[in-house]
Amino acid sequence: MIINFLFFLLLFVTASATTAAAAAAATATEGIAALADRILGPGRGLSFDFALSTEPELWSRWHQAGNDSYVVAVVEDGRIRIEGTTLSALARGLRHYATDTLHLDLYWFIGPGRQHLPPGPLPPPKQTLRGSSLVPWRYNLNTVTFSYSFVWYDWDEWEKLLDWSAWRGINVQLAWVGYEMIYLQSFRAMGLSDDEIIPFFTGPAFQSWNRLGNVRSSWGGLGDLPLGWIQGQDTLQRRIVRRMVELGITPVLPAFPGFVPDALLRVRPNSTNSVTRVSWTDVPEAVGGILFLSPLDPVYAELQQQFVRFQMEAYGNVSNIYALDQFNELKPPVSGHTEETLRAISRATDAALSAANPAAVWLMQGWLFFNDQSFWSPSRVDAYLGGVADDKALVVLDLFAESEPQWNRTRSFAGRPWVWCMLHTFGSNMNLYGRASAVVSGLAVAQSSSSSSSSATMLLGLGLSPEGYGANEVIYDLVLDQAWSATSTSQLPDWFSSWAELRYAGVVVVPRPLIRAWQLLGAHVYDCKDEAIPSAGVGVYQLSPRLQGLVGRTRHFPSPTALHYDARLLRRVWRLMLAAAAEKAALWTQPAFQLDLVDVTRQILSNAFTDRYEALIAAFRAAMTPPAAPTLAPLPFRRSRSDSDSDSDKSGEVAERGADLLRLLDSLDLVLSAEPAYRLSKWLGDARRSAAQVVDADDLFAFNARSQITVWLAEKHELNDYAARAWAGLTRSYYRPRWEVFVDGLVQACSVGSINESAIVARIGDFERQWQYRGFDGEARPRPR
Repeated sequence: MIINFLFFLLLFVTASATTAAAAAAATATEGIAALADRILGPGRGLSFDFALSTEPELWSRWHQAGNDSYVVAVVEDGRIRIEGTTLSALARGLRHYATDTLHLDLYWFIGPGRQHLPPGPLPPPKQTLRGSSLVPWRYNLNTVTFSYSFVWYDWDEWEKLLDWSAWRGINVQLAWVGYEMIYLQSFRAMGLSDDEIIPFFTGPAFQSWNRLGNVRSSWGGLGDLPLGWIQGQDTLQRRIVRRMVELGITPVLPAFPGFVPDALLRVRPNSTNSVTRVSWTDVPEAVGGILFLSPLDPVYAELQQQFVRFQMEAYGNVSNIYALDQFNELKPPVSGHTEETLRAISRATDAALSAANPAAVWLMQGWLFFNDQSFWSPSRVDAYLGGVADDKALVVLDLFAESEPQWNRTRSFAGRPWVWCMLHTFGSNMNLYGRASAVVSGLAVAQSSSSSSSSATMLLGLGLSPEGYGANEVIYDLVLDQAWSATSTSQLPDWFSSWAELRYAGVVVVPRPLIRAWQLLGAHVYDCKDEAIPSAGVGVYQLSPRLQGLVGRTRHFPSPTALHYDARLLRRVWRLMLAAAAEKAALWTQPAFQLDLVDVTRQILSNAFTDRYEALIAAFRAAMTPPAAPTLAPLPFRRSRSDSDSDSDKSGEVAERGADLLRLLDSLDLVLSAEPAYRLSKWLGDARRSAAQVVDADDLFAFNARSQITVWLAEKHELNDYAARAWAGLTRSYYRPRWEVFVDGLVQACSVGSINESAIVARIGDFERQWQYRGFDGEARPRPR
């Protein structure tokens, strides 16, 4: 039974990414040749002879190393031949050649590490290059990345992301753009009108959580999601999926999870007893409380059929893998016989998906099992996952495996195939951070525990599941490298050194101080061993000001502010980087060095802000502490002139400490402005460009862009600053004014002898809410009533 199951799943997974290309074998590798043109330069793809192996070893994909493999060599006509078992293997082989022979790699924000290759034929590899993957799946993306990072992406940015993914050997990736069009078409087919469906959708920056059943409707008083946006995203998704197939990346398409507009009951009144209103923590009823349709109701299967059909019509037969998450931070609507009900829900879900596509593979994020462990006991996990029949496919993403692995708590997800994933950052928080040792050792343990003779420990792959992309790229490279060559903890120093040498290869010989800087970063900043700090955090300056509770926060939520390294070490790294630039002046013009120096500098200033904040609070408490009463005075104590002068001095110290703090924020904003990717103007500019494609969308899109990275949802205060970013413009126009209100409040409190912190917090809250309505140009606008 196990062997049959494995073969069944393997057959459809491996076929999905190549179905469209198989009809024309002669042109199957054109997408990889085009990839070479985009990264190495126009026409460079002609220097290669790309070929797919005629007899890939399918069985090895499940049981041993050699899942995907490639060989790079020179053929008689002088061209460089790259032969691989899959298109993904060819792309990885191309990268191997580029990094080994050309000393060139592809990076976020800056593209190829060497901006220009010399003219003339490409040099041959010094020796035959070979590579084999250790796992069949190399997965990418989290459901919410599509909001925190990709909401305003146009085709140019998607093309760069897909190139980066293919270049690094990713072969399975979530394709969640255009979801709303599939949803709209499916419910139209059920008889609902657009006026009944579209108000269910959130604004563009919050669509991920609408899809997950957490929130509904567009808040802020600026109208519903425009139909033009839905149509534009549908067009973009078709292009994305087409390119993914060309690059050998299997698209993971959305399935229908069960969340429905209230109007469904108008056309399917018999389903009234099959819906339950589910709520996401303390979200107000107006934007929460979404109806979940039980998969046991026949209407669920009807909707699933529509979802799959419309995607097949839009994209073709390009994938059999479907993302389906029913209880993301939601309590399952069960009572009484809980385990039996959970098993029935998953059994019916699987049956509906299989009826729509008999080859379907259900891909589920395993976040729910960590997020609510009090509910998801091992027996309930077994029941829910065990509802899928043995001869059908269910794959679970262990979403936070580098810090909170669930595979070892859940009997490897009840014996289902699973993928080890690194989450790393929540809300796209940007503090410098990584867990290098936990990554390599955790993966090693997972792989050693995986058995070829039992599905109970079936590690299917590894992957990336960050809530946002945008910082700490080095740790993402480390994870993806483990899919092709395992690194031990003792080898990490050499790995970081090699990574740095390749990153700055444009200066030919990388100065030793720069290598040393990255060795220190790798050993300390990117190797957090403190279990209490499981994810990238934020700076205290990014939080709404308070008198206490901001410094030294741990755990992943709210975002941590504690440091896992000595802050002085980072200043040493900074000095080493400057020494390297003094030795090699060419570094100053290299985009990679510019970006990395901004990263280190911004983190140093963020750490320094914490020190200045603590100094401010200490000065304020000292100023507010009444003088000790005289022990022998027979009359009531009266403040003398010298006492008043002393109080004035203390108040002045509070003002000066506050001014120091605000000056540091000015410096930080200036540093951040040196990196185009770290500017609020880029985020707002991208949102403005998106709004220009739609009629009358400026106010809604600007509000969405501003709200997501600040208050998120004003009525849900626990998400305030959840998606805080280290960006120029945001620091100057949002973080600094909040701290200015706070400092002014402390200085005023010193003058009157008492503090009303609630009033200060209220003034800050007023500013935060008003800031959401400043549009694209930053000018204050009246808030809709």
